[in-house]
Amino acid sequence: MAAVLQEEKVVIVGAGIAGLATSLALHRLGIKSLVLESAASLRITGFALGTWTNAWRALDALGLGDILRQQHRLLDGVVAASTITGKTTAEMSFAGTGHEIRCVQRKLLLEAMERELPNGTIRYSSKVTTMEESKSGYSKLLHLDDGTIIKTKVLIGCDGVNSVVAKWIGLNEAVTSCRLAIRGTATFPEGHGFASKLFMFAGNGFRAGCLPCNDKTIYWFFSWTPSIQEKELQYNPSKLKEYVLSKLHNAPNLKKVVEKTELDCVLSSPLRYRSPWEFVWKSLTKGGVCVAGDALHPMTPDLGQGGCAALEDSVTLGRCLAEALNKNSNVENNESDDEEECRRIELGLSNYAKERRWRSFQFITAAYLAGRLQQSQGTITTFLRDRVLANFLAGLLLKIAAFDCGKLTSK
Repeated sequence: MAAVLQEEKVVIVGAGIAGLATSLALHRLGIKSLVLESAASLRITGFALGTWTNAWRALDALGLGDILRQQHRLLDGVVAASTITGKTTAEMSFAGTGHEIRCVQRKLLLEAMERELPNGTIRYSSKVTTMEESKSGYSKLLHLDDGTIIKTKVLIGCDGVNSVVAKWIGLNEAVTSCRLAIRGTATFPEGHGFASKLFMFAGNGFRAGCLPCNDKTIYWFFSWTPSIQEKELQYNPSKLKEYVLSKLHNAPNLKKVVEKTELDCVLSSPLRYRSPWEFVWKSLTKGGVCVAGDALHPMTPDLGQGGCAALEDSVTLGRCLAEALNKNSNVENNESDDEEECRRIELGLSNYAKERRWRSFQFITAAYLAGRLQQSQGTITTFLRDRVLANFLAGLLLKIAAFDCGKLTSK
């Protein structure tokens, strides 16, 4: 049977946070896109994400801020404690800082974006198997596993840490940090009674924490560098939960949360990141192709900025691409016009890459260093972390979050 050829101006691979937010940003600016998702429905693994001030600015630009604020509790501070002594090492209030921090449930975020997109924007069960240049050089051909071929002038990879689009434009595979993360959510039907704060714990070779999403749901995380034997735990939720509980002797409140967590609400994943040096010397685009979200800047979760960075990417990318596509968009379709449009697309993506290059470098580097410091077991490092650097790390979270990716406007 002959392959079906379909033409689309903009194709986005991946219906995660970056993919849906980018499609929504383009939609707000009058640009139609097609989102290809290999799964049969929205991918809601990951449970929740810390959503900092920079992310709320992006969500407001996308028109989703007020919807999500109604569903998630505002946090008023951060408390850091040592799992060695059990004592508080730093405490910071968000009052008067101008910051907005909430813990957003991933399912509600993705569903909110999906509702705002036109019907037919997302095509599920559509896996890209191969990519190639068209003969003219002005388009890319995407081959799907169902035999469909999609021709597009703009290809945006939002396909995660194992991105095939990132590989196609010449970026290396993400580097292992040798760490493993466990995440979960606990539901307290009668209310959990926790204060509206981000609770962080460090020491004894691991980093952990929890924060409420609302009055009944709490999201928690735990990361460490596993031994060869401990790596086997990642495939067994029951063993993962048991292991985390064995480490929380000096964190009774967090232990209460983990104990309440159902096994189907426990997830583990290896932590990887892109070498920050790729942002110094490598091109982040190739022709009409670019990447966003974890496909661009996979990072360790030690700043809680992975999803926030993806939202920043999406607003910036939508704005830069719309500026290119909305210029002279009503010209006749001939080769010279194709060439001019491709030139403008490449310039738009180049502007996007320029805006996101050093911000991505900052995210990855700061997250990696913060994680190493918080998980260290050395006597000197532990002393410095608990007595000197705890407040610095808390302040770093706010400094990174004080970024504004701008509004959704095109010239």
